[in-house]
Amino acid sequence: MTRDQRGSAAIEFTLLVPVLVLLFSLLVGGGRVWLARNSVEAMAGAAARAASFERDPGAADAAARRLVSAQASVSGLRCVQLIVEVDAAALQLPAGTPGSVLTHVTCSVPLADILVPGWPGELTVTAAGSAVVDRYRGRK
Repeated sequence: MTRDQRGSAAIEFTLLVPVLVLLFSLLVGGGRVWLARNSVEAMAGAAARAASFERDPGAADAAARRLVSAQASVSGLRCVQLIVEVDAAALQLPAGTPGSVLTHVTCSVPLADILVPGWPGELTVTAAGSAVVDRYRGRK
C-alpha cells in the first residue's frame, strides 16, 4: 500500500454502508407492502365467502370479522388499524333472488420503523371482495 492510499478502505466503507442500509431497507419495506396487499386481498375475498354462507346479515358480519382477524394474526400482518365493512343486504332478499355479499377490508400498515427517507409513516391498503349468495338456499 502506498503512502497516498492510506485510509481509502475506511472511506470506501463509510460511503458503502449507508447505501447498503438504504438498499436493505427498501427490500424490507417493499416486502412489507407486498405482503400487506396480498394479505388484504385474500382476507377480503375469504370474508365475503364466509359471509355468504350465513343466513342473516348479523351473522354474516360476525363471520367476516372473525375470519379477517384470524387471518391477520396468522399471516403475520401488522395493522395499526384494521377495518372490515360487510354489505350483506342480499341475505334479506327472498329465496330465488340473486344477490352478492360485498366486503371491504382496510389495513394501515406501519412503515415508520423502516429507514427509508421520504417513506410515509404508514400505508393504507384497501381491498374489496364479493361472493354470490346461493339463490335457492333458505334465508331468515
